[in-house]
Amino acid sequence: MDSNNFTPNQQSGGYQQPIYNQPVDKPVSIGDWVLTIFLLCIPIVGLILLFVWAFGSNTPKSKSNFAKAQLIWILIDIILVIFLYFVLGVSFFTMLSYY
Repeated sequence: MDSNNFTPNQQSGGYQQPIYNQPVDKPVSIGDWVLTIFLLCIPIVGLILLFVWAFGSNTPKSKSNFAKAQLIWILIDIILVIFLYFVLGVSFFTMLSYY
């Protein structure tokens, strides 16, 4: 008998089934998306959940990709805000120097 063929009842050396055996490619329902968007509206909780969904192993692939895209947009927004504050600050201090 070939040792590489396992029946479902046999365990391989030290391998354990994950506790949460949720399919990662399972489509996310409309109700789950409504709850996801609602939770993202809560300031600190939403940001923490984005990181959990983006880098968690039990998150459906579509929700993980959505969370990663949201984090990229947040990073772009932060960079733009810093740039805008810098440009407006320089403009303001330049304008003050003329008076």
